[in-house]
Amino acid sequence: MTEQQRAVADAYDEEAEATGWYGPEVAFGLAFDAVRPDESVLDLGIGTGRAAALFRRAGLRAAGMDVSQEMLDVCRARGFTDLERHDLTSPPYPFGAETFDHIVCVGVLNFIGDLTPVFAEAARILRGGGRFVFVVGDRREDEAAEVVVGAEHTGERGPVTMYRHSAAQVRGWLAENGFTPERDLAFSVPMDRGRTRVLPARAYLASRGEGARGWAGAP
Repeated sequence: MTEQQRAVADAYDEEAEATGWYGPEVAFGLAFDAVRPDESVLDLGIGTGRAAALFRRAGLRAAGMDVSQEMLDVCRARGFTDLERHDLTSPPYPFGAETFDHIVCVGVLNFIGDLTPVFAEAARILRGGGRFVFVVGDRREDEAAEVVVGAEHTGERGPVTMYRHSAAQVRGWLAENGFTPERDLAFSVPMDRGRTRVLPARAYLASRGEGARGWAGAP
């Protein structure tokens, strides 16, 4: 790992620890009983590999996809070799049908308003009986879907729009794509180091049935 890659990874992981971001651990704990050593898992929005690393330590073969080349370079330096650069909002993804046993997606869906392509592609890529474990920003039906988070919380140059998805929305996307919900867990995500503001979140575990349709036009 180069000094620049190490600096990027350390800064990202340090911020996650400092703000109390435990989405990868929550997702892994939810899926742990459903996965087995020597199975494969695809991490959508792999980042620096925090979630993928947990599955790899459990004996799974971990692959990843991310829109950021910088993040992929960090993952490659950490020993991940099956990596693809691609945007989650742009189907089809660069993987064949029924390629992976499981899929994990944490820390990225709260930046996407319409999750239709993500669920459709997850259904296409997963093998029958595979698990999809993911984390979304959570909300009640009467709450706004969009939340504008200021730079003082995100560390970005300006405000960032984040999206929260209700349980009814998530159940709809799962049903449309042949998934069966298995379990879910609500938790809070601190937005800054002082933990002065939190984002409600929920982790879901679902299984893919046979004959899931996937994204129209996908291979």
